[in-house]
Amino acid sequence: MTTIHFSLPEEIISSLHQLVPADEQDQFVASVLRKALEQQEQALYECALAVEQDEDLNAEIDDWQVTLTDGIWRTSSGAA
Repeated sequence: MTTIHFSLPEEIISSLHQLVPADEQDQFVASVLRKALEQQEQALYECALAVEQDEDLNAEIDDWQVTLTDGIWRTSSGAA
């Protein structure tokens, strides 16, 4: 386990101390963070999936793909 330090609003700390036994607070915070991170990851996944399935956006991206070789890349000598 790694130790980190961060600031939280006093009311959250107060509630944590009142509602969660001291010897369970680390596990409680880790559990809450894990759940929030899983929700964030799921939301990001759903967003990426929606982008993948957006036909109009993908058609526009395909149109822009042709610019990948339009001469904007630099050669090893630094010239375009």
